[in-house]
Amino acid sequence: MMRALGIAATGMQAMQTNVEVISNNIANVNTTGFKRSLASFQDLLYQSETQAGTPSSDTGTELPTGQQIGLGVRSSGVTRVVTQGTLTETDNQLDLAVDGRGYFGVQLPNGNIAYTRDGSFRTSSTGQIVTTDGYAVQPAISIPSTSVNVTVNSIGQVISTDGNGKQTTLGQIHLYNFINEAGLQALGGNNFVETDASGSPVQGMPNDSGFGTLQQGYLESSNVNVVQEITDLIQAQRAYELNSKVIEAADQMMQTTAQVR
Repeated sequence: MMRALGIAATGMQAMQTNVEVISNNIANVNTTGFKRSLASFQDLLYQSETQAGTPSSDTGTELPTGQQIGLGVRSSGVTRVVTQGTLTETDNQLDLAVDGRGYFGVQLPNGNIAYTRDGSFRTSSTGQIVTTDGYAVQPAISIPSTSVNVTVNSIGQVISTDGNGKQTTLGQIHLYNFINEAGLQALGGNNFVETDASGSPVQGMPNDSGFGTLQQGYLESSNVNVVQEITDLIQAQRAYELNSKVIEAADQMMQTTAQVR
């Protein structure tokens, strides 16, 4: 009975982790460029009472199956699902969405480069293109005060048009890919940094092989499917309740055993 209590407790802990992951997905359903996460689980060690193949008689017969009792479950990781989100039109000329693979690079206050799918860019007091947190997009691009219109084409060229209709190419937006996008470390604020698991960033131009294109005046919505998340939440809640019932049953069995005279 004591073993059943421990097994059920691991199940409740696992489902609590699952609910926490699902709740974060639902909370970020309207977060630009957010990628939903998925909790995964593994069974724990098994305690062998008898081993399969053990002799069962003097005539050489063997047990066809053993007797192994599992010790529960544990969380094996939380995986980020990097599927494409829906592109939503905003009509803001500095809103950019990546249609396909790739991340924007932005410079953090400590000088390191972070990577993001959130292309809701603005201009600083000096005209530099920055994120909503004021982090400069890399490579740095500044829009002159004489500009009346800015165009970003599908291959990432930033073109300014002044009041006389003269067009000037201000710079080129780069994209960055990773061999294992799910291995990026989330910093919050829609930003990620590379890790040993993600591999080093591969820099390229929009529309290059293996890179997506840019869509000006659009933002990428989260890839959270609310109906799926609610379904997963109900399943996790039911599994949590079932594990709590196991603890109640084991406790009652222990009480019955203790009352035996």
